Amino acid sequence: MMKKIINALFAAAVLLILAGAAQATGSVLQFSAIAATAAETGMLIEPLDVVTIPAPLRPDVRPVTLAQLEDQLRRPEVQASLNKGSIAVVYPNVEEPFRSAFLAMIQGIEDRIKLKVRSYPVDPKVDTVELNNTLKRSGTKVVIALGRQGLNATAGFDREISVLAGGVLLLSESENVMGISMTPDPAMLFSRLRALLPELRRIVVVYNPAKSDWLIKLAREAAKAQNLELSAHVAVDLASAAKLYSQLIASADNRHDAVWLPHDSTTVEESTILPLVLRESWNNNLPLFSSNVLHVKKGALFAMVPDNVELGRTLAASAMGVINGDVRRRPLVPLRELQTAINLRTASHIGLNLGALQQRSFDFVYPQP
Repeated sequence: MMKKIINALFAAAVLLILAGAAQATGSVLQFSAIAATAAETGMLIEPLDVVTIPAPLRPDVRPVTLAQLEDQLRRPEVQASLNKGSIAVVYPNVEEPFRSAFLAMIQGIEDRIKLKVRSYPVDPKVDTVELNNTLKRSGTKVVIALGRQGLNATAGFDREISVLAGGVLLLSESENVMGISMTPDPAMLFSRLRALLPELRRIVVVYNPAKSDWLIKLAREAAKAQNLELSAHVAVDLASAAKLYSQLIASADNRHDAVWLPHDSTTVEESTILPLVLRESWNNNLPLFSSNVLHVKKGALFAMVPDNVELGRTLAASAMGVINGDVRRRPLVPLRELQTAINLRTASHIGLNLGALQQRSFDFVYPQP
């Protein structure tokens, strides 16, 4: 009996490797030539001029020995995939530059689990019932849903398929989805701010509780841990937000205070509020930093942007944890897989002169040389 089981397992491993080889020789992913906007894909980041991450490359196929097959079969990841189900990825079927971001996440997922995952590009009107049935037939236990479009495609999935979200802005715990929000962890933002401005004492933020209450709770903890005061002010509409910003910036101490712009469509509205805050903070030499990297090019001092490959690795680790029965982590966590962008013109304007060594600590520098 044991010999039959071993033979069956080896047969499964051979089929797995042959399937991977076939995919390595051809086009793994097919995309429709459709137009997509950032809102449709759920992506927050439209690259700044554009930073393109190349699609992952497949290694050359090489002959494998029996000993190598045995080593692969012994891997915990392979055993988990064979015995407990598998991981699949659902992501938006979109054009560049968004496609590269999702492919980089998939690359990170595969790097972490050491296996190729089945990837399903989906359109906005995807048949979710058919997709659910396809995943069930293939033995999928965990789906990593990338982008808002990918997450929407998993609505109504059977309960035996767990869903992890990534590459999408999750603003409310009420969405009841496990995963990683695209909004940067306040602790990492504040740490970078303190490194730039050691004399900083207070962070001023204006927010709408309906959208950002969960984030402000985390921000209060992060500020306290770094001996900072978080001065948080509530605004439920554009008029109250504009009034608050004018008052707060006018009374701020530009040596010890800084203004933070979170992902909040009410208090950081792009056409009216953002130009107002950028102008008044500039006129008052007040440091302004953001959770949105696009604001750096417009004049914010710095912001943080997702490291898509690292995000994929983290999502894969979480998916493997779910397969192994570990579901203890919080349903919604902020993003910690980050890179940083700096605006040197703004830094110089507020009296912060960064040398060449400090500049190299940033992943993106603006204005570009």
